[in-house]
Amino acid sequence: MRPTLRQLEYIVAVARLGRFGLAAEALAVSQPSLSAQIAEVEADLGTRLFQRGRSGVQPTAAGAEVIRRAQKILREVEDLRASVTHGLPFGGRLRLGVLPSIGPYLLPGAIASIHRQHPDLRVAVREENTQGLEQGLRAGRFDLIVSTPEDHPNTRQIHLFGERLWIAVARDDPLAASEGPVAAADLRGRMFLTLDRGHRLSRIVHALASSCGGIVSDDYEGTSLDSVRLMAASGAGIAILPELYAREQAALRRDVALRLLRAEGASRDIALIRPIGGDEAGPDLVQAALHQAVAALGLAGEAARSGPA
Repeated sequence: MRPTLRQLEYIVAVARLGRFGLAAEALAVSQPSLSAQIAEVEADLGTRLFQRGRSGVQPTAAGAEVIRRAQKILREVEDLRASVTHGLPFGGRLRLGVLPSIGPYLLPGAIASIHRQHPDLRVAVREENTQGLEQGLRAGRFDLIVSTPEDHPNTRQIHLFGERLWIAVARDDPLAASEGPVAAADLRGRMFLTLDRGHRLSRIVHALASSCGGIVSDDYEGTSLDSVRLMAASGAGIAILPELYAREQAALRRDVALRLLRAEGASRDIALIRPIGGDEAGPDLVQAALHQAVAALGLAGEAARSGPA
């Protein structure tokens, strides 16, 4: 006998609430009935799922794996029901991938707009670096991604905005003495700090360092823009930051001095990207919401471009 969906719901509820009594109350069943159903699953699988104690229940090692898989199955069933009953875009659940340097600033307004139009549409957001977004889009883990277009060939791309790059230096750095744009010549011989090579920004920084006569640090690769900014604040080098992050985060922290970088290649494009083919209604909804968010943030962008790349 295989566990039923109802039994999986019981298992997940017990794991979430930590007590059989609370789970039975939440599910509107008697505790003996719930206990009997879980015991039946344990007998069928030949393993104990929970350790009972005076302070509640804890999953066993086998139970933790069963709970994880049960949660996944129940989510998939929920998505199936939504796709059939609601007629929502993306089958009722949008899986959106986004660069970590973009998501926290651009998505809140966009997702709020989407929810106003489709309150029942679930939006699952995951932040990953450029390589992770590409792999996820190809593997079908994402319906859409917000990323740098040149890293995702053979896809449908809608330009969202262009983003200038800024430098961040320690407050006592000579470059902090002025507030205007900094030129490429001013960075000759300086140490550049950047993210690991899974990010497009890292490749941009390497190209900028080469053209400016600078050096990219071999001793440090940041895992986030926050960590790169903090290293710059310590005097370890010059951080290269995207405009949106520089405006919304670094400027508020005031631990670094910020200056616009005026140099060839000191910018990046951001696009909404999806596989070629498929339904147009869902991507159009997300595109409109993102363009509204871009306008609200006052980002410098060109007119939208759309087409395969």
